[in-house]
Amino acid sequence: MNIIKKILFGLLTLVVLALLIALFLPKEFAVEREIAINQPKDTVFNYVKYLKNQDTFSVWSTKDPAMKKTFTGTDGTVGAIAGWDSKDENVGVGEQEITKIKEGERIDFELRFKVPIESTDFAYMSTEAISPNQTKVKWGFNGKMPYPMNLMLPFMNMEQMLGKDLQDGLNNLKVVLEK
Repeated sequence: MNIIKKILFGLLTLVVLALLIALFLPKEFAVEREIAINQPKDTVFNYVKYLKNQDTFSVWSTKDPAMKKTFTGTDGTVGAIAGWDSKDENVGVGEQEITKIKEGERIDFELRFKVPIESTDFAYMSTEAISPNQTKVKWGFNGKMPYPMNLMLPFMNMEQMLGKDLQDGLNNLKVVLEK
């Protein structure tokens, strides 16, 4: 009986220690990738501002060919929403809304994930002219992981995991726009 008490006390101590550590860990993360595309800034911006065009370059759009997609509002304007519904746990259910547009420069999105984990995160795409016929595109993602779930952030390596998908999407965008 004494051994069981020691084991339980040890486990309780580990849980309390983990919860204390989580208090001091970051609860937010940010990932950004960029690419140069050989097209004028206006051409690039006018392509990326449409949610439906993300189907041609976003890796998330191709993860489940059977995914159901919905669109509401006027695509390419504030308030437009693209929704997705997939039985694939790597895709899940959610929606993306255009929340702000700085014409020719930046589009901000709110991402509302419903399944498998409910959360609200933010993303953006920006364009910057490098030359008259070359544009730098940045794609960024900002998220939060509430306490005590933030204890997993150091182990998840969001920079690597999410960064790869953003970079692959930008590489796809470059191919599509440079055809």
